[in-house]
Amino acid sequence: MNEAWILQASEIRRLFSRATWVPLRASLNDEMGNVKEIGYTGDVFACGYVAFPKQHRELAERLSWSDIGIGHTIAPYAYMDGHYSPIDEYQYNDKEPIGINLVFEHPQPVVGGRQWILNPDLVVALRLIKDGSNWVRPEEDFVVVAREKMDSDGHPLLIEIKREFLMDYLAARGLSLRLSYYRKRIENVADLKDSLYNGLDEIQEQREGGRYELRIRKLNAVFGGSWASMRVWRTDVDGEEDAPVMGPETNDNTASESARGHLSGYPGVRVEGEFWRDEWIEHQGKSIRVRGDKDQNLPHFIVDTDGSRKFSAELNNEDIGRWLWFRPSVVNELLSHRGFSLEWYSAETGAIKSTSGYSTHFGINSSELITVYAYDIAKLPAWEQFLWAASNVAPEGKVSTELLSSQVKAQPADTTAMEEMLFGCMRLMEADFRKSFGEPLFSHDIDDAASMQHVSRFSSKDQASLLRLAKELVRIFTDRLDVRALRKLSNHPGKEKLASNKLLQNILAQKVGEARAREVFAAIVGAYDMRVGDAHPTSSKIGEALELAGIDTAASYLRQGEQLIGNFGHSIWRARSLLFGDQEKSK
Repeated sequence: MNEAWILQASEIRRLFSRATWVPLRASLNDEMGNVKEIGYTGDVFACGYVAFPKQHRELAERLSWSDIGIGHTIAPYAYMDGHYSPIDEYQYNDKEPIGINLVFEHPQPVVGGRQWILNPDLVVALRLIKDGSNWVRPEEDFVVVAREKMDSDGHPLLIEIKREFLMDYLAARGLSLRLSYYRKRIENVADLKDSLYNGLDEIQEQREGGRYELRIRKLNAVFGGSWASMRVWRTDVDGEEDAPVMGPETNDNTASESARGHLSGYPGVRVEGEFWRDEWIEHQGKSIRVRGDKDQNLPHFIVDTDGSRKFSAELNNEDIGRWLWFRPSVVNELLSHRGFSLEWYSAETGAIKSTSGYSTHFGINSSELITVYAYDIAKLPAWEQFLWAASNVAPEGKVSTELLSSQVKAQPADTTAMEEMLFGCMRLMEADFRKSFGEPLFSHDIDDAASMQHVSRFSSKDQASLLRLAKELVRIFTDRLDVRALRKLSNHPGKEKLASNKLLQNILAQKVGEARAREVFAAIVGAYDMRVGDAHPTSSKIGEALELAGIDTAASYLRQGEQLIGNFGHSIWRARSLLFGDQEKSK
């Protein structure tokens, strides 16, 4: 520790009215050593607050540490005359609420301990959910809005909130937050002259809107000195009686003794710096989240082939009549955020569902760009708009044909995305397999919607990601095949050594012949070989695997990913048709 530490130079300069995080309630004590011995250090921070409406501002200016600090009682109270004061009310005088408590204290004497509870009105108004020790806002990418800190025994030490969100809430309610906090730092040194505090004198002064005091005392003066004790007891109670009763206390039925002494033997000097400050956290009259005020900090988007742009607010009109173009990478960027999902409507259209509750309808155009109606972007929350804006490009390849057909002609395309087709084929194959053979095709089930977030043409951005996509296909199909059931049905002489794909192929071969079965399973086997290529990217067999999977390497990686998914699904559909349906339709 040093002089700047005990004088709290850095901490005193910092105001919570400019900080990212604002403590609502704090009782922190970081200490090392024995408080009565040389070498001890202690660092205390405690904070209390009350939120006040404008009409009580003048009175609130007079309230300080003893009124609103960590020691002020936060509890409901029922008066004998029937008046009730709820826990969120701060009363300066009885039955005169002048402020609002944002953190409640809940003592639990029976089970032990206590809890600090963030005001439910704040939680619901900002639409927060509890996630471990944090309160997060799902509508803004699960950003942490408030957080709590506990000690090792689960006792609360701190609840703090991001100032940005606090100000939004305060603005909606017309409140200002008054903080009152206290810092204390202590170090016990052997001798002041030989310490880093040599030259310091005791201080009492105003600093940066607060009060600082530095005290230097011998440990003997703090913990030593005179002491006295007295013991008084009754003499008229017979402990042998079954139900003794004490009468009034008199000099005749009491006795006493007393003792005096002096404590000493505490070498060293205690250097102690304390700081108190009251501070206002003001809002800026703007509440975008709680009250729904208009957000002025929005991006702009390229809207025409000459690169001209319009601000989001100009596009926030259902009749705007414009579309926007984006790089396809925007889909993966959006899906990387918690709570976002991809849903397909047709072969080239779908929607990105976000935590804000919106489904953004998109289409893939002839230039493999994502096209979206401008209003569908402009109505999104600001942070989502900025994600889209980062991938915005000038128009190229016209608006997606299928999107235009749906949004302008009111004739949604009667097509199916390869991704949807794949999962649909797997479900049909699974059902027919169990119905015909009385055995399960797969060893375990999967969540189609969740798996589809990873099995998507958008996952294919280069050869490495294309190979990883093949690995996902193997995971959702080949790795799930029930080898035990397949071996039961296979007639191959070496079936005990065959893997899942080969076993299923052999079952098909029993019906259509080895050559036909091999041809049907080509895409599945090719994808499996591509998975091996993912682990060994320099393998010369990657080209052969791509060819076997039916991939046109001259196409873009987006289309190669679509081909891989489509060919894999088509192989499953053909195998099902040959095993259980009309063989002619499977050609």
